[in-house]
Amino acid sequence: MSRLRRLATLAAAAVLPALGLAIAAPGMASAAPNFQVPFKCGVTVTAATFSGHNPQKSVDFQKSGITGMPVVASTAGTVTRVANEGSTSYGRWIELDHGGGWRTRYAHLSVQEVSVGQKVNGGTEIGKAGATGGVTGPHLHFEENLNGVTQNAVLNGVAVTYYGHQDFTSKNNCGGNPYSAEQVCGSGFSVVDSAPLATAGTAYLLYNSSSKANCVTTLKAVSLGTATAASAFLEVQGSVRATDKGNFTYYAGPVSKVAGSTCVKWGGSVGSNTYESPFEHCG
Repeated sequence: MSRLRRLATLAAAAVLPALGLAIAAPGMASAAPNFQVPFKCGVTVTAATFSGHNPQKSVDFQKSGITGMPVVASTAGTVTRVANEGSTSYGRWIELDHGGGWRTRYAHLSVQEVSVGQKVNGGTEIGKAGATGGVTGPHLHFEENLNGVTQNAVLNGVAVTYYGHQDFTSKNNCGGNPYSAEQVCGSGFSVVDSAPLATAGTAYLLYNSSSKANCVTTLKAVSLGTATAASAFLEVQGSVRATDKGNFTYYAGPVSKVAGSTCVKWGGSVGSNTYESPFEHCG
């Protein structure tokens, strides 16, 4: 650890306890993400917890008619598992990695709609609830795991009751951006990659197979309708980078360049949250 960083850590250790804030010691995982109810905005479900559950701190979301209901990512992350245990255990299930040692699991799904390596935003549909695996009835099994250990679940800042039943109404992705990446880039473009900017927004890379053009746009997820800092950029290998940067109400871009089979570097920002890819998508 550098001297400046060590001094900053010592200063925080002296000040933050007086404010009632927890401090993570060196080597500890980062604070938990702001996990949300894994159903669409406005849906009310019952979070059921049981002392004999496996894992014990997992949550079963229950609701009449839950089979086939969309299941969405609790927060932004990357898909690490899309598995099928058949008629045992989790049945069809998905795992997302949120960084800092944190992962979530979604089990007993009837349908899985994502693939390993895919990046998703909070509120992105990843599958549909069901009754696959070793269950007696349809529900969604949910876990918040830190370094492989299931933690007491917290949803939208509210701790889940252990043990009992507690109703939650989803606030997941309520009032989202009214624009899509396809709308911003225009007819003929399709999303080929995306990168979440924490919870502030998402940078998208799109491609038009007819014109051989790439397009980048950054969609905001915060301060919607208010002009705040955002950017989008696209660099075709061997060419000058094109950037759209400023204060925008809903999105930055579009930035478009013909690339064909030439590699591109792309990314964007919302506030202090940034993403820059390596040169990729060369085919």
